[in-house]
Amino acid sequence: MASQAASDFEKIWSSEWAWRKAELALADDPDEPLPPYLPDVGEAAQAARLARWRETQAALGRIDHTSLSPAAQIDFDVYVAQIDALEASQAWRDWEAPFNSDSSFWGDLAEAAHRPYRIEADYRHFIARLGQTRRYFDQQIAAMRLGLARGFTPPRATLAGRDLAVAAVAQATSPEATQFWAPFKDVQPTLTGATREDLRKSARAVIASEVIPAHQALLVFLREEYLPRTRTTISAEALPGGRAYYQSKIKEFTTLDDGPEAVHALGLSEIDLIRGRMQDVIKEVKFEGDIQAFLQFLRMDPQFYVKTPQDLLDRAAWIAKTFDGKASQWFGRLPRARFAIRPVPAAIAPFYTAGRGGLGVYLVNTYDLPSRPLYALPALTLHESAPGHAFQMPLANEQRDQPEFRRKSYVSAFGEGWALYCERLGEEMGMYETAYDRFGMLSYQAWRASRLVVDTGVHAMGWGREQAIAYLADNTALPHHEVETEVDRYISWPGQSLSYYLGQRAILQARAKAQETLGPKFDIRAFHDTVLQLGSVPLPILTRRIDRFIAEGGPSPYAADA
Repeated sequence: MASQAASDFEKIWSSEWAWRKAELALADDPDEPLPPYLPDVGEAAQAARLARWRETQAALGRIDHTSLSPAAQIDFDVYVAQIDALEASQAWRDWEAPFNSDSSFWGDLAEAAHRPYRIEADYRHFIARLGQTRRYFDQQIAAMRLGLARGFTPPRATLAGRDLAVAAVAQATSPEATQFWAPFKDVQPTLTGATREDLRKSARAVIASEVIPAHQALLVFLREEYLPRTRTTISAEALPGGRAYYQSKIKEFTTLDDGPEAVHALGLSEIDLIRGRMQDVIKEVKFEGDIQAFLQFLRMDPQFYVKTPQDLLDRAAWIAKTFDGKASQWFGRLPRARFAIRPVPAAIAPFYTAGRGGLGVYLVNTYDLPSRPLYALPALTLHESAPGHAFQMPLANEQRDQPEFRRKSYVSAFGEGWALYCERLGEEMGMYETAYDRFGMLSYQAWRASRLVVDTGVHAMGWGREQAIAYLADNTALPHHEVETEVDRYISWPGQSLSYYLGQRAILQARAKAQETLGPKFDIRAFHDTVLQLGSVPLPILTRRIDRFIAEGGPSPYAADA
């Protein structure tokens, strides 16, 4: 019976989701206080998580999902894929390598210092979390020792300098000299003077007694024990589990079952197509020389670079505001939430990507300005701010008729695929004002297509780091600093970089099918609304939803609200 299946499914997901949020100390929303504790990441807790997700898989297997309504079937399919990914990651013991060249548990802890802090509970919860830093770091160190014992670590070649952010805190001369003091510099004036002073006093004490000592112990561990013993190989196939482990990462990040050989071949063919369009731009600007000479020109000519960090932030803000003037032509439903534009924190900027966006923020990397070209900024901004991540994520969160596990979760293939699609959409929207801007977009397309080649080349086909760097440098206009940081990211994060191009490809294929089938009935705003209304889902679910959109005649999912 449909009602029984629906009831059983709701009991399963609501119980597991509540447990998962508490277990992982997940924050529901940037506007709500963080949980007042850090998660338990010890070995016993990790085993309990694996058991819980396997129990959940078994319970889901007993439900007749075909008897659910069409909307509930989407919920069910999304949830099954979510639990499968969590179980697989836990079964492979990914928690034994809790950082890589791109992200880290200490960086995540520090990032919380830059959330909005408005009410007293925001500050109290943050202080309470900081009070558990030593326990949390000790557990992460124990996990990394387990990883070391079985050769499960990030590649050493990708980790140079990643300890510097830890050192910055460990060597701080006072609590005020750490980034954890950021929320307490200007405590909300709506709080009483006595409350503000008490918060600062508590923060000073906990940073001095917990945060700085925890970073000091971690720094010793990283420099004396961990980093010197990390693996010298770079491929995922050299890790325990080898080929099967890498295939699990492809599935996790792309939600597809494609093998590395097929992905590699697709990347090579797509690069050929993109290079043809690049050659057209080179002819358009009347450049004398081949594509390598043109790439060198782009990397060196001062017209493409700003002189101050604020100049870069200002230009990014201008591009984002330009999109605002075009948004209603391309989207029927716009998010209520706004986003800020901020520089990437100095402690992580040398190893960070050019930008990153999400709920409430678009981070722009102002470190090493000669590696931040203006011709790439429009594509970067469309990807990270609006209509990319800082647009899609709030819209997903605002789908109040969907279960919380959908609104609060992120599927890389969907989210990154959408953001990359937005870069390409920028050409249709008229966001690229010069031929150089269009070349920047094409370079970014080539960058993501190159990832299909580089990621599979490194992790399944025996490529070395220098070969990967050379391929990315030869096929994109990325500055050399960014080429190296990106390759290190792919090496230390197997499979993740595949999600972008494969996700965009699925959206483009779905759109092409809808346009061809619906003809004059096709409405681009209704199509975009239908994609975004899903939230963040595996690619096969996206494809099925657009098939239904076509069968229904291409209506907006919000038509009933009009």
